[in-house]
Amino acid sequence: MDRQELQRVLSETFDDAGAAAVVARQAGDMADGGQFDADFGGELTVETVVENLQDAPAEYSLAERWNWWLGALDISHGGYSRFSVRPDVDMQS
Repeated sequence: MDRQELQRVLSETFDDAGAAAVVARQAGDMADGGQFDADFGGELTVETVVENLQDAPAEYSLAERWNWWLGALDISHGGYSRFSVRPDVDMQS
C-alpha cells in the first residue's frame, strides 16, 4: 500500500491532515504485517481503507473512524487492536 497516497486521500476526504499521517502510518504497518491479506484474501488498498472509514458514524473524527473499523476487524478476526490510534499519545505534536 502506498502510505503517501493514503495520507493524501485521507486528508482530502476527512479534512484532517494530522490524523491522516498517523492513520496512514498505522494502515501501512497493518498492510506490511500481512494479516489483512491472510484474513480477507486480498491486499489492503487505499480504497479499502477509505471505504471502510466512510462507514463509521458521521460524527466520528478520522482517528475514531480508524479505531471503529479496527474494533470491528478485531472482533471478527482478532489481532488488529495493535494498529489502533491513541489520540493522547499518537496525535501529540
